[in-house]
Amino acid sequence: MTFKIGKTYFGFNLVDEYEIKEIQSIARIFEHEKSGAQLLHLENNDDNKVFSIGFRTPPSDSTGVPHIIEHSVLSGSKKYKTKEPFMDMLKGSLQTFINAMTFADKTIYPIASRNEKDFFNLMDVYLDAVFYPSIYEKPEIFMQEGWHHELFENEDDIEYKGVVYNEMKGAYSSPEAILEENISKSLYPDTCYRYSSGGNPDVIPELSYEAFLAFHKKFYHPSNSYIYLYGNGDIQKQLKFIDENYLSKFDKIEVDSHIHPQKPFTSRNEIVDYYPISSDENEENRTYLSLNFVLGEKTDSETYLMSNILSQLLIESQAAPLKKALIDAGIGEDIFPIITDGVQLGFGIVAKNTSLDKKEEFEKIVFDTLNKLVKEGIDKKLIQACINIIEYNLREAENFATKGLIYNIQSLDSWLYDSSPTTHLQYDETINKIRATIDNGYFENFIEEKIINNLHSSIVIIEPKKGLGEEKIEKTKEKLADYKKSLTEKDIEKLIAQNEKLKTIQLSDDTEETKATIPKLSISDVEPKALIIPQEIIKDENYTILYHDIFTSKIAYVDFYFDISMIDEELIPYTNVLAWILGKMDTESMTYSELSNEIYVNTGGINFNVNAYGKNKNSEVFHPKFIISGKAIGNNIAKLLELTNTLITESKLEDKKRVKELLQQLKSRIEMIIFDMGHSVASVRVGSYFSPIMRYMDKINGLDFYWFLSDILENFDENCEEIMSNLDEVYKKIFNINNLIVSFTGDKEDFAIVKDNLKVVTKELNKEEIKNKEFNFSEEKLNEGILSAGNVQYVSKGYNFKKLGYNYNGSMIVLATILNGDYLHNRIRARGGAYGAGISFDSAGHVITYSYRDPNLKETIEAYDNMADYIKNLSLDDSDLTTFIIGTISRLDPALTPHMKGQIATVRYISNISQGEVQKTRDEVLNTKLEDIRALSPILEDTMKQDYLCVLGNEHKIRENKEVFNNIVKLKK
Repeated sequence: MTFKIGKTYFGFNLVDEYEIKEIQSIARIFEHEKSGAQLLHLENNDDNKVFSIGFRTPPSDSTGVPHIIEHSVLSGSKKYKTKEPFMDMLKGSLQTFINAMTFADKTIYPIASRNEKDFFNLMDVYLDAVFYPSIYEKPEIFMQEGWHHELFENEDDIEYKGVVYNEMKGAYSSPEAILEENISKSLYPDTCYRYSSGGNPDVIPELSYEAFLAFHKKFYHPSNSYIYLYGNGDIQKQLKFIDENYLSKFDKIEVDSHIHPQKPFTSRNEIVDYYPISSDENEENRTYLSLNFVLGEKTDSETYLMSNILSQLLIESQAAPLKKALIDAGIGEDIFPIITDGVQLGFGIVAKNTSLDKKEEFEKIVFDTLNKLVKEGIDKKLIQACINIIEYNLREAENFATKGLIYNIQSLDSWLYDSSPTTHLQYDETINKIRATIDNGYFENFIEEKIINNLHSSIVIIEPKKGLGEEKIEKTKEKLADYKKSLTEKDIEKLIAQNEKLKTIQLSDDTEETKATIPKLSISDVEPKALIIPQEIIKDENYTILYHDIFTSKIAYVDFYFDISMIDEELIPYTNVLAWILGKMDTESMTYSELSNEIYVNTGGINFNVNAYGKNKNSEVFHPKFIISGKAIGNNIAKLLELTNTLITESKLEDKKRVKELLQQLKSRIEMIIFDMGHSVASVRVGSYFSPIMRYMDKINGLDFYWFLSDILENFDENCEEIMSNLDEVYKKIFNINNLIVSFTGDKEDFAIVKDNLKVVTKELNKEEIKNKEFNFSEEKLNEGILSAGNVQYVSKGYNFKKLGYNYNGSMIVLATILNGDYLHNRIRARGGAYGAGISFDSAGHVITYSYRDPNLKETIEAYDNMADYIKNLSLDDSDLTTFIIGTISRLDPALTPHMKGQIATVRYISNISQGEVQKTRDEVLNTKLEDIRALSPILEDTMKQDYLCVLGNEHKIRENKEVFNNIVKLKK
């Protein structure tokens, strides 16, 4: 259909229409005349359709009200009356994405689905949730999702409970989160960015129910909304639906949500804050120093791209001169950038694991290095390489499978601030303009103006403090004790009654009447056939080529999977050390800086990884692989292979100082993600007690690997000869042509280039026969409580059901959907206050549970142990079971990038999983009956009875429950 600018379509006036070649879309900008809502439509051929509605939500304090509302509006609405329509859709939709996100100044509610009926269902649930939530009639929603005083017995102490409260306690366990909050405070002290929109756990309990409702009433109006539609859907049908069912019910109003920028400083600001460490941790060299600068407005396309290019140029690239200068001077063990979220772009240079007495030297080296770059000029090849990195990220939508969501977030980076919503989607002209300035001093001038001579800057210092965690716990206890003393007997009775009512609601099932309000799909809406990923198998004398003929927008993806089963057990962790340092060391012909530039000028990057893949249905056999992944376009494919060969044959692993620096950075990066990925850390660790493959995974990227790194760094100087020798031995052994798998994803023309040039890599490879080394494994119930300075727990239990005589069936995935969506969610998240909980089953026999940012410990273990009884007595009608089956199919059919498809097909080949078996699992899911689910209860009972558990959590909580554990160990040894 042809649209006309200025014409109205179902209440939406078309303001503008134009093509965006960069994302192969037609952009249409609409304004809803009656309600004032703005809408961006991106029409293209993508069948993974995206809808999102967002609101400008600047906070005026750190109570986390935008975040709590984000959670709460999805807990029932006028039309959808169940306790949590969001969870109902999550467990019974074909969605490829469903979530909600709170940013520093906005809140968005995106969904995606390939199925049109499902897409409209999800859109309806979300629109009803944001405009007509049940929060006004049900204060219990605020209590559950935000915070409340918990008390059930007169003699008990009062506690704070709430999902967001505990989520943010977990977030504030990370010193980086504390650092980021302080950077925003330091740069924008007079704006909304001085507050935590997610909520500071010390402040969250100051939020009243009345202020919570007032925030929603003020900001959640169509006049303050940003609606987004993407994909190949019927736009007229979509506009009609949104207008008739929602926007036509509202009149345009003035919403005071304008975001004011910070006025420039006349001198640098300074902030000092503290983060907690455990009582037995060393405080020495644990300080964070950060120099921060406001670069300009986010709506400016050049500044927007330059903030990311600058991150690469100065810090992230292996050739980055500022990072090199700081590391060489011993200023911190790791240097990384931070870019702030908001109307103004803030750029931070962070030194981690340093000391306060290095503050002046840190500042001096930063400015001396930058002044030298301005005076002498920046390496042109480095600039080109960094521009290429950012361009690949833009063209691949950051490698995120639901790319329409990435475009939504990028659109809001200008749209939210009253600029065009497509400013940052139309990047070609800006990239080309920046690239054309490489030789005329643009980059040097930018650094001089935006950093060196910029007084709108700050220095933030975050220091470790022993006892800070305990101090906060005691302060909270005192505050709550004083509060309890202030209550009368009637007040306490009322509080207990409120908690009893909340508990009853949390543990009760929705009525049939309320469940009937949730839109449902039928089995006929599901594609019965599993996705077939094209894969041609070409056998060579010693190796195998897997060719995946998939459209990739002319980007060729080449992955090398090297068999590393010949590595001695004590050297296994060194394979991941090698994966980290390759490409960051000198080669025979290039310094590591020159190598980095050469890679990114010619390719989209070459990355290294270590993984282990289980043999289909066999928990005792697995295939460890060292993986090299590269990508390039057209004529540069041959260069990609040439550089791959250089890396695996010419890397010089001799520079001890450089290796030590890289290992310190690796340890730092692992520490940064431990609290974000605590559930994964605990899950892998518990699996390592009873599973050979999971023991191997723990050695290469779990806690065992983290402790290995800590150990070798502690005595690196004394043992460096042995460490370097081990590293060299691994490097010389693993690049062997025998059992090599080369996986290619792309088109025929590019595959021909790979085949013609593959010998550039294969001719140099080691050809010695691979003799598999035995991986010594014995089951060991370590049952560890891992002590950290964090404020929450990550609780995991598991075992292998095949060892107990049970067999795998696709119905187990449906069981996981039921437990995740109902039982574990209700008891551990809604009732227990954890941010999340789940269970997984796999064909090798592993069943593993986890909780995420969990205030509890014993209660969570008890919930796991009672799963079997719940399933044994499960009552579901056909409609409910169908809902869970459809939700399971959405897990089997996630959104995938072209490269992901090639990787999945390759892993299936390695694990010997046929298309027939993939289809069989899908058939078993689709044909699951209630009796099949109930029949799985003995598996839950028997695996949980084995009592294999691991908890990563707060040191006091673990010590209070020490009888649960066989071993109590420190996270940071």
